[in-house]
Amino acid sequence: MPWIEYVGFIGAFLTAVTFMPQVWLAWKTKSVGDLSVGMLGIVFVSVIVWLVYGFFLHLVPVIIANFIVGFLSVVLLYFKFTFPKK
Repeated sequence: MPWIEYVGFIGAFLTAVTFMPQVWLAWKTKSVGDLSVGMLGIVFVSVIVWLVYGFFLHLVPVIIANFIVGFLSVVLLYFKFTFPKK
């Protein structure tokens, strides 16, 4: 595998974990009052666009990273609408 593939997978990993601390904190505290639905919506739409791009060009790191970020953004949106408001 060429070295640039490793760079892509490292970037995908780092991108994928960006939402993990937020999901963990939201789940732990059951508080998402400061999260913006607009921001999460924009993230979700951008993930869909990146997934289409990644699938058409067969870019595995792009697909992996955006699938994970998309899943985590859906989790945060779920928390936003189901956790009680404080």
